[in-house]
This record gives sequence, structure tokens and C-alpha cells, in this order.
Amino acid sequence: MSVKEITAADFDDEVLAAKETVLVDFFATWCGPCKMMAPVIAEIADENQNAKVVKIDVDEAEDIAARYGIMSIPTMIIFKNGEPAKTFVGLTEKDKITAEL
Repeated sequence: MSVKEITAADFDDEVLAAKETVLVDFFATWCGPCKMMAPVIAEIADENQNAKVVKIDVDEAEDIAARYGIMSIPTMIIFKNGEPAKTFVGLTEKDKITAEL
């Protein structure tokens, strides 16, 4: 499964209403560490068929970023049953993220 880029309009349907576990990558196009995490996020998406992986641009979805207290990027939040279950801030090893999926 590939990483799907979503918008604020998609967020509730794609993340909160999802039946499966969802990894959300909060990023910005200008963010160097976000660019470094992108291939890791893509690998996670390819290797984990039981979880959906999406990314959302904090500059385009400021209200969603504010709702979840995103103060630094990249921030990855794992949602289970529509609720945040685990948060990772900054560059994070793939194994730490996948261990929580």
C-alpha cells in the first residue's frame, strides 16, 4: 500500500472513521527532516498491509495540526479506532514506529 496524501477535508473520513490502524505523517514541503522521513514512511506503507499510511501538510491543514497539538514536524501519530494511540516527534527509526502499528 502506498502513502496517501490527504487534506483537512479528508481527515475525518480517512483517519477518524477508518476501521484499520492509521499512521498519519504531519509534514511540510519545506521541512528538511520531513523529507528525510519520507522514504521511511513509504517503506512502512509498503511493508504493513494491515495499516493505512497517510500524510497531511500542516501548512494546508493548520486546523488539524492545531487540533492534535503539532508543534514540531515531522510528527507521526498512530490512530487506532479514531483515537491517537502513539505519537513520534522528529526523526524516528522505522522499527520504533512499526512496533506500535
